[in-house]
Amino acid sequence: MNFRKEGDHIKNFGHSGGLLDEVEGTVLGHRDGHGFVQRDDGEADIYLPPNEMRAVLHKDRVKARVVRLDRRGRPEGRVVEILERPEQPIIGRLLHEGGVWLVAPEDKRYGQDVLIPKGATGTAKVGQVVVVQLTEPPALFGQPVGRVKEVLGEIDDPGMEIEIAVRKYGVPHEFSEACLAEAKALPDKVRPADKKGRIDLTDIPLVTIDGEDARDFDDAVYCEPAKVGRGKGWRLLVAIADVSAYVQTGSAIDIDAYDRATSVYFPRRVIPMLPEKLSNGLCSLNPEVERLCMVCDMLVAADGEIYAYQFYPAVMWSHARFTYTEVAAILGNTRGPEAQKRKERVKDLLNLHDVYRALLGQRSKRGAVDFETTETQIICDEAGRIEKIVPRTRNEAHRLIEEAMLAANVCSADFIAEGKHPGLYRVHEGPTPEKKEILRGYLKAMGVGLSITDDPKPGEFQAIADATKERPDAQQIHTMLLRSMQQAIYTPINSGHFGLAYEAYTHFTSPIRRYPDLLVHRVIKAILGKTKYQLPMLPTPGEAHAKLAKRLASRVKSPNARPQKANVAPSKEVQAWEAAGLHCSANERRADEASRDVEAWLKCKYMREHLGEEYGGVVTAATTFGIFVTLDAMYVEGLVHITELGGEYFKFDEQRQELRGERTGIRYAIGTRVRVQVSRVDLDGRKIDFRLVREGEELGARAMKDKGAVPSGVPVKASAKRSARKKPEAVEQSERAPKSAMQAFKTAVKKAANKMKVKGRKTRR
Repeated sequence: MNFRKEGDHIKNFGHSGGLLDEVEGTVLGHRDGHGFVQRDDGEADIYLPPNEMRAVLHKDRVKARVVRLDRRGRPEGRVVEILERPEQPIIGRLLHEGGVWLVAPEDKRYGQDVLIPKGATGTAKVGQVVVVQLTEPPALFGQPVGRVKEVLGEIDDPGMEIEIAVRKYGVPHEFSEACLAEAKALPDKVRPADKKGRIDLTDIPLVTIDGEDARDFDDAVYCEPAKVGRGKGWRLLVAIADVSAYVQTGSAIDIDAYDRATSVYFPRRVIPMLPEKLSNGLCSLNPEVERLCMVCDMLVAADGEIYAYQFYPAVMWSHARFTYTEVAAILGNTRGPEAQKRKERVKDLLNLHDVYRALLGQRSKRGAVDFETTETQIICDEAGRIEKIVPRTRNEAHRLIEEAMLAANVCSADFIAEGKHPGLYRVHEGPTPEKKEILRGYLKAMGVGLSITDDPKPGEFQAIADATKERPDAQQIHTMLLRSMQQAIYTPINSGHFGLAYEAYTHFTSPIRRYPDLLVHRVIKAILGKTKYQLPMLPTPGEAHAKLAKRLASRVKSPNARPQKANVAPSKEVQAWEAAGLHCSANERRADEASRDVEAWLKCKYMREHLGEEYGGVVTAATTFGIFVTLDAMYVEGLVHITELGGEYFKFDEQRQELRGERTGIRYAIGTRVRVQVSRVDLDGRKIDFRLVREGEELGARAMKDKGAVPSGVPVKASAKRSARKKPEAVEQSERAPKSAMQAFKTAVKKAANKMKVKGRKTRR
């Protein structure tokens, strides 16, 4: 929600870079007016001061020159040339100031308002959220000019946060006419001809187990005891919706699905990867209807080892639709009311629970990482307002399905590798050398008796988690363990899955909502049919792909590659699969960012109603400019700025990940319990500010102190609104110290002079 660390994407100034070097890169704006150039060569990002950002926009491709190191040691630069300005709509609110129409961008990384000529406002009214198309770029001494392209509505309209997010992050939210026409032409149910060449499993009591609010059902499961080798075990069937039977390679539906790459989940709304006729109808494993599926049929030994498996296309009939809550209740009490309603399925559920326990034992044996984290769920009313935020609890039923899906995914990866066919693996690599060093230093500083080796195994992380779970700072330690790991990606180069401790892993179980799973299904079918699957000529990957490609280029390498082959270029086929993997990985990130943005918006709107109220909370991050606190009751995170921590100098200890007061020695680290008051909410910046509440401080005094807080979203003059947003994220030591009466007077005079300057300006910059 808040920008966690002002320089968290700044790398060390590389020795290969130097002053006056001209480099190419992408401008990344910052909400406080400055920006950075993310260099194409992977060297340290170049800091751009606010005056340099006047002539460029967030996401511009530029050539920049490094001119100096600033006072914080960052390479500072000047923009020499704008190489490319991507076609990007700007979303914001239409304002009318001093006779001038302008749009204040909702994404503050754009840094400056867009002037709108009088005849270019269309049907938009003051205060409405609009989409703007630029007609004139910004310049050093002139603001960008644009025209209103689309009116989204009023800022408080239900679902406005989603309308903004899908455009802000470029999430495709409308299917093409060709795609919808193709979907409409599909049958409403499984036809006799569709069953040809498939195994009939309609008599097998497969069931779906999902959340209460699930609308599409990817997977169904069934388990029975079986002889495995010379011992006992289970036969476990995981049946997955056969999307590839209806979505043909290179078809209109396929192109739209590839463009989206994933379904995007928001509170109260889903933007699906596939048209509704497929996602909620023909492909969804709804109860008591025939459906086409791909089956992973496994024999699992008593110790949880997968003894054998096979894949085949089938036709199935879901015998029941269970919820996680219902299954957990049945497993907890086989004589309870839930079990009485489902008598005929109780034995099958117990078999599933038995195989789950065996698979879980194997997971522990492998040393897979298994940290318990708290995920939250936003509950909204009909108008789209948050009613409450609750923890998303994982019960035995969640874990049961998770282990069954993991088993099927491992088998699919093994099947593709054994078939020597290119495909997309889900790769999760171990920590980078830099992250390993940070983690080692942290564990040592915290007095943890265990550490990690130069080539760590996931079991080492799990051992540290297990050894520290009873410590009062366990949450802090586990958070640092998680932060040291990398993000998983899709790639045809199998480097294994570090966190799950698998040599090969892929995604097979969710083709309704993930495009990589659909590709995996097609590859499995090709291997079964002894043919070769060819990727279609898909649309050129977009900006998200390009950004991720640069970030991953240096670290996604083939394991055990021989030095003499290091310079051999990959084949065109492998390059195509790499492009598909990067596209899917990048759009997965895009979906996550859009979802987080919407959640942050909703939380800000929710907390506007609680300004001035006090809550207990726990520190979830410490930075150079303050601490982030998550409230106990609401699971909302906000910033306590360093200026609110008291009248002394606080120093950030990177090894311990804490702020420590030099005079008092007071420490704020991950896991520290505090009491805070909600002091400010900035809806535009997605920021919530807290202040610490100290014992003995009178409630009346606190309320008076925060009386001036103006919740974002209330109609106010844009100039006042902008000045309210300009709270710095880092302050000099002199500003943190208590001021004398003369210093306070000088500061007041300075502020008054600045206000006069603002009033004298007609437009910003």
